Amino acid sequence: MTYSQPQRYARSADLFEKACKVIPGGVNSTARAVWSGWDPHPLYVESGKGSHVTDVDGNTYVDLCLGDTGAMTGHAPPAAVAAMAAQAAQGTTMMLPTEDAVWVATELTRRFGLARWQFATSATDANRCSLRIARALTGRRKVLVFNYCYHGTVDETLATLEADGSVVPRAGHIGPQVDPAETTVVIEFHALPALEAALATREIACVLAEPAMTNIGIIHPDPGYHDALRRLTRETGTLLIIDETHTICTGPSGYTAAYGLEPDILTIGKPLAGGIPSAAYGLSAALAARIYGAATGEDCDVSGIGGTLAGNALTLAVMRATLAEVLTDEAYAHTIPLAQRWAEGVQGVIDENALPWSVTQLGARAEYWFLPDRPRDGGTAAAGVDHELDAFMHLYALNRGILLTPFHNMALMSPATTEADVDRHTDVFAEAVAELLT
Repeated sequence: MTYSQPQRYARSADLFEKACKVIPGGVNSTARAVWSGWDPHPLYVESGKGSHVTDVDGNTYVDLCLGDTGAMTGHAPPAAVAAMAAQAAQGTTMMLPTEDAVWVATELTRRFGLARWQFATSATDANRCSLRIARALTGRRKVLVFNYCYHGTVDETLATLEADGSVVPRAGHIGPQVDPAETTVVIEFHALPALEAALATREIACVLAEPAMTNIGIIHPDPGYHDALRRLTRETGTLLIIDETHTICTGPSGYTAAYGLEPDILTIGKPLAGGIPSAAYGLSAALAARIYGAATGEDCDVSGIGGTLAGNALTLAVMRATLAEVLTDEAYAHTIPLAQRWAEGVQGVIDENALPWSVTQLGARAEYWFLPDRPRDGGTAAAGVDHELDAFMHLYALNRGILLTPFHNMALMSPATTEADVDRHTDVFAEAVAELLT
């Protein structure tokens, strides 16, 4: 499937040709290679402002991808830009703490309830640090994750479940350090008997989970599921790590506060600093004392926890501005109704055409499935993906000025997104369906 509009994307085509000579695949990170259906080249972007991006050919798009959550604040939010400029003029990284670190950690405690916070450069790093902490504190080696989860490029989590119950590297996982079956137990989301059996072995250091799955599509937990997960982890001395990196779309304090979860460790990244690489992980005071008490001596810089650029002055200044002025209660009061409007618009088209598709919403995020019933676990969701239809819908939207999240048919709202942006997608979605049915 191709763009079939060569003049519209001529400069992107030229840049791609040049890039392929110096960059593998012609894109600056393999994450840029996942956009469904781009052929013969990707788009190259020139700028982003608010809820729109403009490519190098001057085409402007309603951005419903928003950097796969990294730009959930909208592009170039003024408060973050001002903080960035002010701090950059005073130095970006001095390897010394700043006052902003105290403010940000205090705010994260207020929002999520965890008593102590540390900083990382990405949610992947925050998850890696958290897994090391869990293994150190429990003396156990294995991690439990859900089938088709996503927690960044953490080796232990890039594993899937075979039909015979065996654990294997996830398709596309390049060069795993060890067989993931040695480090990881994988079960399906909602599979309480499997969870209970796995934790009963008392070889699991921690469960690492999104509170609602998002990266194989949005999968909501059943009522009572988190209560059972928390009870079983406590009974077996297993730590519970909740990854809020995507589910921060639920509200200003994430799914954790919205639904009263009580994790031992919480990780979050992506939008915290308005798109600048940033992350944090929170622990109870007792856990923090146990791990950091042992990691502050002469060997602290080789502990595998933290990094030179983690919590640098620039990032923390922008995190402070973002939390104080962008990711606010008022912002969510705007974005969550927009996601509902988006979902209702798509559902209306589905109903009008009697399509066997479904729609779901999680806070400021929504998506549609090419399935009549919303999946309840990752294995079912993965089996239901229609890559060719995904590619058609994404490319159809792109050619009409709409960017969706590249994997799945997911949309995210920013404080800058408007009803007109949402309604434009509904119109384009209806046009795409009409063409499919002719």
